[in-house]
Amino acid sequence: MNTKSSSLPLSGVRVVELSHMVMGPTCGMILGDLGADVIKVEPPHGDGTRRLLGTGAGFFRTFNRNKKSVALDLDTPAGIEALHKLVDTTDVFVENFKPGRMATLGLDYASVKLRNPKLVYVSHKGFLNGPYENRLALDEVVQMMAGLAYMTGPVGRPLRAGSSVNDIMGGMFGAIGVLAALFERDHSGVGKEVQSALFENCVLLSAQHMQQYAVTGAAAAPMPERISAWAVYDVFTLARGEQMFVAATGDGQWRALCKILERADLLADPRLATNNDRVLARPWLLQTLGETLARFHGEDLVEKFERDHIPFASITKPEDLFEDKHLIESGGLVALTLDDGTDTQMPLLPISMDGARLQPRRAIPKIGEHTAEVLESLGYARADIEKMTGSEPAKAA
Repeated sequence: MNTKSSSLPLSGVRVVELSHMVMGPTCGMILGDLGADVIKVEPPHGDGTRRLLGTGAGFFRTFNRNKKSVALDLDTPAGIEALHKLVDTTDVFVENFKPGRMATLGLDYASVKLRNPKLVYVSHKGFLNGPYENRLALDEVVQMMAGLAYMTGPVGRPLRAGSSVNDIMGGMFGAIGVLAALFERDHSGVGKEVQSALFENCVLLSAQHMQQYAVTGAAAAPMPERISAWAVYDVFTLARGEQMFVAATGDGQWRALCKILERADLLADPRLATNNDRVLARPWLLQTLGETLARFHGEDLVEKFERDHIPFASITKPEDLFEDKHLIESGGLVALTLDDGTDTQMPLLPISMDGARLQPRRAIPKIGEHTAEVLESLGYARADIEKMTGSEPAKAA
């Protein structure tokens, strides 16, 4: 792992993260990738996210790179005291537990800011302040509440998006709030409480459909039922059963597509002269294009579509991305060492700075791997640390 971080934007910023699952860890990961020293506090037996199966099996390794692990028993006075001391030394505190949990630990913002007024405190919640604020929320819950599931599935069959979109975006907005609060702190000298919430995040995703209704007076139809603004904007089945999304959103793309498919007859058809004409003819137009595309192989179309700037995409499964040419050759997929010492290929944050991607500097931490290192820096003796944790903490790599 590359351990150099002095040139990164958040070098010198300490973050204490008390979170699990996806939303809070995403915020901590982003801050860590940007160079912050992120200390993840987890129970002595480890964050339960480490042990999830099924759709949660990849959560921990995906959202917990570039972090240290400190294991504390927060059911003991000694563990609480150590966490308080740690938070008192930090620049940013990240949490995503249910409403009221931080108050029971004496770590609500009102309490913490009295001891550390420069602290930027970011909470990841289901809902911002309001009638729903005490409800528990999940990504799927807010997708149903905020219109996203309705827009994704066919009428009568609301369907959640196939990824934890609100959890991940909620963590992103939490990180954005942290960056803004740190910038302001440079001028004011005091920190700020930041909140990010799943429901409000999902409402932002639905805002374009809200405004479509406000502009047109007609409710937006779910994606499977929508009336497309473009005639050619669909998934087609090619030879050998391969599927490909193909679009032609302008007249130039339409002409190029017809030439590639050798359909001069469609170019000459007066019923297809403009995009709006083609939208009105969409049912039969898509049928005839589908019949033509069914004779082509995907590899024969890719070069021609790239050459003529026609939007297209083969339908890809997540596991296929490990072999994606662009990710590999651009350096967007790199080796990350896991807590068991093995490596996996992991996508980086989708940004570059001066042409460089933000790299993993730390492996996924073992449970409590950095407990001794961090607590000794707070003045704890090794014997006290062993009593607090019940055993000698793992040595840092």
